[in-house]
Amino acid sequence: MALKRVEVDLYIWEGLIGNQPTVPQYEINKARIDTHNNITLEIGELVRDYLELSFNDDYASHTRWVKAVVDYYDESDNYYSYSNPEVFTYIATDGYGYFEDGTNPELSRHALISADNIYLPESTAGRLPIFAEGVGKVTIDSVDTEITDNGNTNQKIQYVTIPADSSTIQVYDTDDTTLLKTISVTNLCEPKYTPFKVTFANKYGAFQDLYFFKRTSETTNVTDETFKRNTIANATSTYQTYEGQRQRYNVNSQTSLSMNTGFVKEDMNQTIEELFFSENVWIRYEGKTLPIIPASKSLQYKTVLNDKLINYTVNFEFAFDRINNVR
Repeated sequence: MALKRVEVDLYIWEGLIGNQPTVPQYEINKARIDTHNNITLEIGELVRDYLELSFNDDYASHTRWVKAVVDYYDESDNYYSYSNPEVFTYIATDGYGYFEDGTNPELSRHALISADNIYLPESTAGRLPIFAEGVGKVTIDSVDTEITDNGNTNQKIQYVTIPADSSTIQVYDTDDTTLLKTISVTNLCEPKYTPFKVTFANKYGAFQDLYFFKRTSETTNVTDETFKRNTIANATSTYQTYEGQRQRYNVNSQTSLSMNTGFVKEDMNQTIEELFFSENVWIRYEGKTLPIIPASKSLQYKTVLNDKLINYTVNFEFAFDRINNVR
């Protein structure tokens, strides 16, 4: 008999793979469309509900185990396949692929950044996100850091410390010999402006730092409402000239920043693009980690051929009102 329907128990959890919950987060029952030969299920958005990102300059691994237990049934509601149930197990991050990558692309399993260049302020350490399952060691200026993975979700994405004033990073496969990616580190001395560190969730679901080295401008836009009030005193039928007829209320403001990267190499186009696409962005500002939103909505990709020297100006808004109205 032909396949009629499937029942799927979907489990999503953090911790060790053996910590699977006893009750699935989702129970899915879907029938086959008569004109189709298979049944397609989209679980990505369901899993994403359990991948809430938060960041306080702590670089934690936000991943989840996902297990789909699938039972297949025929038109008589008997098991359709002798392999019932079929079990699929994944490790999930809050990443994304591009249209041209096709259906269900698997993202990088080693260094979790797209560019081959990192820019850091002089005498400042950095962080490199890597996928621990696919990396055996990271070599920074001939010093090896061995990568271990105990299977816990809090170990799957690891952030290797880049020592201050490093120059070259090499990421190796689990055999410790196959070179997977080489990243150049440029350490910039900026004597005039204060560099600001922006951290965003990139396409791999990892936190990536991007420094803006050049001019930063801060602007505050104020919003308010007014109403016209009656200032006549009933007892005397007079009014005081120091009391206004128009009263202001609901005053608040939105602070925005216009920031410049300084001169960067052409492959930073991908990093800037992922920053624009990110739903989660933070800035290290006045000693605090604060949420911001990219306000720039148009990105013109720059090249050495067309632009000679490449500098990106990006506008941000703080993701909160200036006057505290949290209730």
